[in-house]
Amino acid sequence: MIVDQLILDKGASKRKFTEDQKSERPFRSIAKAISWRMIGTLDTLLISYLLTGEATIAVSIASIDFVTKMVLYFFHERIWNNIGWGK
Repeated sequence: MIVDQLILDKGASKRKFTEDQKSERPFRSIAKAISWRMIGTLDTLLISYLLTGEATIAVSIASIDFVTKMVLYFFHERIWNNIGWGK
């Protein structure tokens, strides 16, 4: 997206870039956190099962991982949204 803004039509790309600078809403951060954690949790579940050989332990690890990392990701996104560097 950034490359096409640099290469393509300057007028339209400046408008899009300005719109991209706006902070995203918390709901979007929550949706991104949930979708990313679903992928990450499947990874953790698989690795936990391969290491332990026990489905109940793997599910327990993946469940805790899902909740804690989703919360951390949400706050990470919100903090980065307030940082102007690179915008």
